[in-house]
Amino acid sequence: MRQTGEPSVEEILESIKKVIARDNRAIAAVERKVREERGLRPSPEPAEAADDDIFELDSSAELTEDEAGDESPLLPEERASSMRESLAALAMLAEPGVPPQIVRSGETSLEGLTRELLRPALAEWLDKNLPPLVERMVAAEIARIVGKKV
Repeated sequence: MRQTGEPSVEEILESIKKVIARDNRAIAAVERKVREERGLRPSPEPAEAADDDIFELDSSAELTEDEAGDESPLLPEERASSMRESLAALAMLAEPGVPPQIVRSGETSLEGLTRELLRPALAEWLDKNLPPLVERMVAAEIARIVGKKV
């Protein structure tokens, strides 16, 4: 079903994973920079961190009242928005496909609605174009058969 030149689902997922990994590295770099600027101890790498690790702030890391009111986000809004979109796309691709819903008589589905709307247009087109089309095809076939016998 895949069109030529279109990426496969695996290729799309791999691309999304690369984008997320790149964004995660950028987030980690920003967090390290913020921690260094505020005088906090650098956070350990995930492999080193244990569940019972306790991080203590030194006295230089305490916020004054002026600083506490000025809460700037760690990431620019556009980067956070880009990450949200990437994660939403990954979540959408990760969900299993929804089986088609069987519609009982009397209920309306998009397919049924489309069929009902197209039926009059299709009937009109067939009434207008089918007789001349059949006539031409029959005439061509008769000419072909008669031409062979002569």
